[in-house]
Amino acid sequence: MILVVGANGMLGRDLMRVFQGEARGLDIDEIDITSPESVRRVILTVKPRVIINAAAYTDVDGCESERDRAVEVNGEGVAYLSMAAGEAGAKLVQVSTDYVFDGGKGTPYIEEDIPRPISVYGESKLAGELNAQLAPEWLVVRTQWLYGVHGKNFVETMLRIASEKKEVSVVDDQIGSPTWTKDLARAIGALVAKGCHGIYHATNSGTCSWNEFARAIFEEAGVPMTVNSMSTKELNRPAPRPLFSVLDNGKLIRDTGFEPQPWRDALRCYLQERKDLWAHL
Repeated sequence: MILVVGANGMLGRDLMRVFQGEARGLDIDEIDITSPESVRRVILTVKPRVIINAAAYTDVDGCESERDRAVEVNGEGVAYLSMAAGEAGAKLVQVSTDYVFDGGKGTPYIEEDIPRPISVYGESKLAGELNAQLAPEWLVVRTQWLYGVHGKNFVETMLRIASEKKEVSVVDDQIGSPTWTKDLARAIGALVAKGCHGIYHATNSGTCSWNEFARAIFEEAGVPMTVNSMSTKELNRPAPRPLFSVLDNGKLIRDTGFEPQPWRDALRCYLQERKDLWAHL
C-alpha cells in the first residue's frame, strides 16, 4: 500500500488518482508531520510499503518571516517520516523544489549539481532532502512552478485578475518550466513503479518566463489581456528567487521511459479541465 501524506493538496489529490486502488491518503487532520509521536503512530499502524510526502509549507515569502515554521514543516517533519519509514520498512518519497538552487548556473540543473538555496523556503526544502536520506530507502523528486486543479496557483491567479482588470504586469527575468501536478504525479508513479532511488528532476518539458507563461494562459483561454513586463527587482518580494532554475529531466526519461509533455500542451489540457475558470471571461 502507498501512503500519500498531504493527500488533500494540489499534488496530493493527483497522486491519489495515479495510485488509485493502492493508495491511502492522509492530511493534517490525521497526521501531523511536525509531531514525531503522530508520525510514528500513524506509519506503524498503516504499515505502507511506500510513503509519498506531498505536505509542505509552500508560502515562499511567508517562510522569510516564519523561518521556524518553515524548518519545522519542510525540514524536521521529513526527518520524522524518515525514522518512521525505517521502522516500518517503507520507502520514503520526498517532493522537493528548484528553489534549492541559486539560479546562477545558466543552464538546466542536473541532479548532481550542488544546491545553493538563497531563500528560507529553499533552505528548509534542502533540509527536507537531506533528512529524507535518513530513511533506508528514499527518493527525492525535485519539481517547479506547480499548478493544478485542487489549489491556488498562478494560472487561477491570472484568470482571476483577468476578470477584474484589462492588464497585468508579470516578471520576465525568471525562467523555469511550468508543471501540471497531474503530470508530476504521473512522473512520480513511473519512478515508484521502476523502483528508482536517489534524486530525480521532474517537470513538464520546455521553458519560459513567468511573463511568457501568463501570455500563454490568456492565449489558450482566449481571454484578451495586456501583459506588461517587469523585473524581479521591481516586484520586490520578501524572498529572493532563482532567476534561471530550469531542471533537466534527462535522468527521469532515461531511467523510467516517462517523457513529460511540453508545458504548453499541459496548460491546454489543464484549461480544458477547468473551463469553469475562464469560460465566462
